[in-house]
Amino acid sequence: MEGHRGPREPNRRLAELITEAGCSNAGLARRVNLAGAELGLDLRYDKTSVARWLRGQQPRATTPALIAEALGRKLGRPVTVEEIGMVDERDGSSSLALGLAADTQEAIAVAAGLWRADAAGREQLRAASFAVAAMVGPSRDWLIMAEDPVVARGMAAAKNGHAPLRVGLSDVAAVRATTDAFRALDHRFGGGHVRVLAVRYLDGVVAELLRGTYPERVGRQLFGAAAALTELAGYLACDTGRLGLAQRYYIQALRLSQAAGDRAHGGHILSAMSHLANSLGAPRETVQLARSADEGARGMASPHVRAEFFCAEARGYAAMRDRRAAEQALGRASDELERGGGDAPVWSSYFDHHYVADAAAACHRDLDQPRQAAEQAAAALAGFGVDKTRRRVLNLFTLAAARVQGGEVEAGCAAATEAVKLSGRARSARAVEALHDFDRRLDPYAAVAATREFRSLIALRRPGEPINA
Repeated sequence: MEGHRGPREPNRRLAELITEAGCSNAGLARRVNLAGAELGLDLRYDKTSVARWLRGQQPRATTPALIAEALGRKLGRPVTVEEIGMVDERDGSSSLALGLAADTQEAIAVAAGLWRADAAGREQLRAASFAVAAMVGPSRDWLIMAEDPVVARGMAAAKNGHAPLRVGLSDVAAVRATTDAFRALDHRFGGGHVRVLAVRYLDGVVAELLRGTYPERVGRQLFGAAAALTELAGYLACDTGRLGLAQRYYIQALRLSQAAGDRAHGGHILSAMSHLANSLGAPRETVQLARSADEGARGMASPHVRAEFFCAEARGYAAMRDRRAAEQALGRASDELERGGGDAPVWSSYFDHHYVADAAAACHRDLDQPRQAAEQAAAALAGFGVDKTRRRVLNLFTLAAARVQGGEVEAGCAAATEAVKLSGRARSARAVEALHDFDRRLDPYAAVAATREFRSLIALRRPGEPINA
């Protein structure tokens, strides 16, 4: 059952994860065998097998994925094959797009490869697991990355067997307008209605533009437009429950924004990555990514954009139950918005005091401060219009959770019922998860009439109606 490539070196990544999981060699072997049995495999690994893996031996076939699954279950978070220092031989795309390219030529190739694989429906890529470590590494690389000296492409660079497309500012404007349209649709209807369209546009249009010919000024703007749409595609992947795929889109968006020479946008992308880490239960990495965003964009991000960074940081502190640090970060976010100055970039124009209130509501909920959470959720809700359906749904669930935390079960169920009814227009995995989170919070109040009524309501709408990932 074992294989091996190249000279063996001790697998330090695997050793660190086994230690973190508090697992013995025999315990890990048993867990791997059980994970295999679920797939109908008769595996008979033992502590000696694990010792061989630790010495650097590479197991064949499905075993690396089973090791990652076994450790992930013990740790309570997703673990990828890359994290355990192995290669999943079932899936050549397992490490696709998880790093920052060295130059713009490579950046185009990696991003286009990601879009192509996703548009083609490569299931291994779409089902790829999320790895926190694979986001922290690129963020560190971005912090020290030098500016790309030249991004212009002439005929020689663009040769691909046929006459390359000549790209102008009108092409850039078209990409930006298309991105704005996708973003508006996402706000109203959720990522489930938009994601496939965005990916096909990236693969069919944006990739061809990036491979075309363009002067320096056009090239910088083209990379910026491509970065914005790639970032949006990452968010859409999040909203459809494909977190490992979202991670790859965010990393490539970060690299494209670097080619655009836009460090502020890079920081904005890191703050999105920070929220992704927080949703996966990695609060320390959440804070680290938010701080990296602020440090890397220092002197270039407007107060409006910096407010985003501090909100992301606050969410991480709240998850760690550090009330003082969370409140300080939220205060800095509000201060930045008050200070203002400069126009907000289009990719951040939505962010205002209502989004700070929304972040504050989630923080107070996580800190078990129901009164403050409800107040902030109500303040946020007042600012989200009918064009932001999903945001209203998520905010209503935050409000509902706060009410239940405060013992107001009827009020909580009323807010959640409004969210469920409103969500009929949105296909969003985040809305589904918010619903499930609220439902779990009702467990201590299962006998209350309001709980029974709410659960009867959602039972009639399962699976997939009207909330549908």
